[in-house]
Amino acid sequence: MGEPAFDKKRLFSDQRYPNVVVSKKGTVIAVWGNSGVAIRRSEDGGKSWGEPINVSEKGYNGGGAIVDNGSGEILLFVEDRQPPAPLTVYRSKDDGLNWKPQKTVIEKDLNGNNPSMHMNESGITLMVGPKKGRLLRATRFYGSNEREAEWSKHYTNAIYSDDGGKSWKTSSPFPENGTGEAALVELSDGRIYYNSRVHWPERPNNRRRREAWSFDGGETWKDWKIVQALPDGDQGRAYGCMAGMTRIPSNDKDVIIFSNLDTDASHRERVTVWASLDAGKTWPVKRLVDGGRSGYSSLSVGRHGTPSEGWIYLHYEHDPFKGSHMARFNLSWLLEGELTGDGDLPKLKRGN
Repeated sequence: MGEPAFDKKRLFSDQRYPNVVVSKKGTVIAVWGNSGVAIRRSEDGGKSWGEPINVSEKGYNGGGAIVDNGSGEILLFVEDRQPPAPLTVYRSKDDGLNWKPQKTVIEKDLNGNNPSMHMNESGITLMVGPKKGRLLRATRFYGSNEREAEWSKHYTNAIYSDDGGKSWKTSSPFPENGTGEAALVELSDGRIYYNSRVHWPERPNNRRRREAWSFDGGETWKDWKIVQALPDGDQGRAYGCMAGMTRIPSNDKDVIIFSNLDTDASHRERVTVWASLDAGKTWPVKRLVDGGRSGYSSLSVGRHGTPSEGWIYLHYEHDPFKGSHMARFNLSWLLEGELTGDGDLPKLKRGN
């Protein structure tokens, strides 16, 4: 909580599919691409950016990029094409400078289905409780393809690894079909909060986000409901949009930041960020980031003791198929936004 601050920069000029993570050293890593996957790095908190580094010459960014908070190594998930598709996991041991494919084993879910990586928010390392050190990221079951006839079979889930990302198990399905493209965060008490796009227009109230909870480190999901305060993309059509979500690091405060489109139009525009100061119970404030055309988005936060500290990073499609922007701002800037009427906005002191 300092003086309000905001800026943004263009990072990529074509293609789609953003993620953003911040390494243990505080390097901001923007992931991008649906015709080959590349990253850009910033070692000064987002002031300047290095040239693109190719991770894969072909394939789709599958989302769910993860920084292992134990080893500091970083994992990227690349699918050969529009899923369902073969998967390659790439690992960097040098803060994103170099990437190598690894052998990876991912178990099927309890329905006998293989999880698809595409296209979800960045993953996390669990920091508290008996599953501390576990890697966890959102995934989905895609059916046999993305055609509308398959949407009723789609569902979100997650994969988790207790050996640093070499082998993975797949969680139980999210308890509502027709969902896909999700985000998750760990709260200070160890609960996992899961927030998903809807990918089936016949679902009730299908222009609002879905949520559920895990009390076992991401293995099962319970207590799902519709999040009335959060739009699922442009509200002029029931099709949804990938959203970003992250949690401000704190031992006792559960401040969650969410990003998506805030428009009644039938096209994608007006990427916006929301804040919850009570672990997702209410979303009392939002602030517009970009009033122009925009699409998928991904969020991350800085690391203590590095140039990234205090910043929230939003990597978003500036205009679908025409590239991305990286916005960075602090919590003070967001809290000066528009009140939503969903709960009260408590006052936070500077420095808290």
